[in-house]
Amino acid sequence: MSKSAVITPFGASTIGSVKVPGSKSHTNRALLCAALAQGTSRLSGVLFADDTEAMLDAIRTLGAEVEENRRELTLQITGLGGSPRLDKSTIDCRSSGTTSRFILPVLASGHGAATLDGSEQLRSRPFAEQIAALRSLGCTLQETQMPGELPIEIQADGLAGGEIEVTTDTSSQFVSGLLMAAPLCDKGLTLRLLGTPVSRPYIDMTIEVMRKFGVDVKKLDDSTYVVPPSRYRATVLGVEPDATAASYFFGAAVITQGKVRVDGLDKRSIQGDIQFVSVLDELGAKVTWGDGYIEVEGDHISGGSFDLQDFSDTAQTLAAVAAFADSDVEISGIGFIRAKETDRLAAMTAELTKCGVEITEKPDGLLIRPNKWLLRGATINTYDDHRMAMSMSLLGLRVPRIEILDPDCVNKTFPEFFDCLEGLRPRAQERSDIAAVIAIDGPAGSGKSTVARQLAAELGLPHFDTGAMYRAVAVAALRAGVDIEDADAITKLAKETNIEIQERIVIDGVDATEEIRTPEANQMVSVVAANPQVRRVLVPQQREWATNLGGGVMEGRDIGTEVFPDALFKVFLTADLSIRAERRFNESSEQTMGSVLDDLKRRDQVDSTREDSPLLVAPGAVIFDSSGLSIEDVVSDLATIFRGLVVG
Repeated sequence: MSKSAVITPFGASTIGSVKVPGSKSHTNRALLCAALAQGTSRLSGVLFADDTEAMLDAIRTLGAEVEENRRELTLQITGLGGSPRLDKSTIDCRSSGTTSRFILPVLASGHGAATLDGSEQLRSRPFAEQIAALRSLGCTLQETQMPGELPIEIQADGLAGGEIEVTTDTSSQFVSGLLMAAPLCDKGLTLRLLGTPVSRPYIDMTIEVMRKFGVDVKKLDDSTYVVPPSRYRATVLGVEPDATAASYFFGAAVITQGKVRVDGLDKRSIQGDIQFVSVLDELGAKVTWGDGYIEVEGDHISGGSFDLQDFSDTAQTLAAVAAFADSDVEISGIGFIRAKETDRLAAMTAELTKCGVEITEKPDGLLIRPNKWLLRGATINTYDDHRMAMSMSLLGLRVPRIEILDPDCVNKTFPEFFDCLEGLRPRAQERSDIAAVIAIDGPAGSGKSTVARQLAAELGLPHFDTGAMYRAVAVAALRAGVDIEDADAITKLAKETNIEIQERIVIDGVDATEEIRTPEANQMVSVVAANPQVRRVLVPQQREWATNLGGGVMEGRDIGTEVFPDALFKVFLTADLSIRAERRFNESSEQTMGSVLDDLKRRDQVDSTREDSPLLVAPGAVIFDSSGLSIEDVVSDLATIFRGLVVG
């Protein structure tokens, strides 16, 4: 088992297609119905993962005959033709909630004795509602350790059926399990749901799969289902690709502002989690619903409020995407996911907080207040929850040093996840000279100049400090006594001043390398850079430099957003404000720490709010917090990302 996996940022927008595995939910429902059916069913596109392996073992224990072709993802299952005969076997459901909650009512409908058990994680999940329902139908059940939890001993002599009421605010799996056992009851079953059921689309999926196997469920109203006594009949069924698994790759498209297509899913899907695509649409993504595919193209990520009660398995994906949004994202209706593999609300709050995301845990959801400036790498606990591993990996597409602990937990539903994610890594094609730019933006004191210089040296590329141009104009104004608030005068000065940016900074023939870093220049440069007329003078010079040299490493505050929006590789280099202030303080003996801190706060405000070319995180840029890292570490990481992008 791998101890951890470090996600290397893509460094560019991803464009590609992904084939996701079969739906776990669809597979496990089909497996159980096929096991109870009369005759031999043929299933294609099935998922082979820990959760479905648990169901396969369970139906084999019940007596179903299974022939596998893992290469072709097919199964032939010869069913029992009705209720199972129990022989005191123990059915180990591992960590599979669907297996345990689907199998328990089927065991109750059988004849004989059996024990239902699972992993320590599964033992902690609630079963009280389902146990109470089965006891009301006459089954003898005994929890052997904790009330309402596995292990459970079953003494079964068939189920007469009748009418029962079930509270549905914890899990739809309880309802699905009872529905699938209902046709095995002597009198069938009328099931009344109390309250609004969570994840209702999963109940609808159960009913549709049962219909495919010849059992009709009558829905009298939103809360009442009637299943007459009947037999499941063998059938041929194709399992849909997993819509929840697809959500991670659609999220990748949005986060990297790229384009991803998933085949095998469209509006005809019976999976409720397909609704996640509509959420991305509301967030600003472009969604194409094709015939047999869905394509998502990322753009800016706006905010909004979303009730995910019906498709809660995508909540963690949305929370990860929300970290890159332009405004607040609120997720509601998902309080019940606290009883999943882990308390998912608490887990996402803890892990996203590590990554610099401002997130508030609420009783039934999450509130994310994103600030891309604050995103940082972190070591992510996964809590033995596959969805924690997969969703938090998405942050690593743009944030270096996201390390996923226990990555093998994805084997529960998606063993090939990390390979599929890596398969979307963009590779540079032949690009124009301008596109060969590495654009490094960021606030003052983030280390841009030092990193850019050393990165250029590491990669053997030219280096250009665009900020030095604006500092040079500021120094020229100081020398000439020009008022920096006089926009026209400063613009005229920018046009007339000869600025040479090489190893040294030369202004009208006079070396100004140290002069441009003085406190006086620091005070003036933001005003100069905010002057749109000055920018219109200097930006063409910056573009000309890159064009003449065939690209290079360029640093500034609008390189990736304005000067070279099509740069091959874009970086937003940042650091904690206190660390940036300490760096600047160490560079100058003429200011106190307090004055340096105040100056940086002022510059951040001016740079990020100016009307013309403000300091923003460029679309698709790698967001790199250098706090606590050496320059060498930062340069090494960026060089690795760049080489992965251009070498392939």
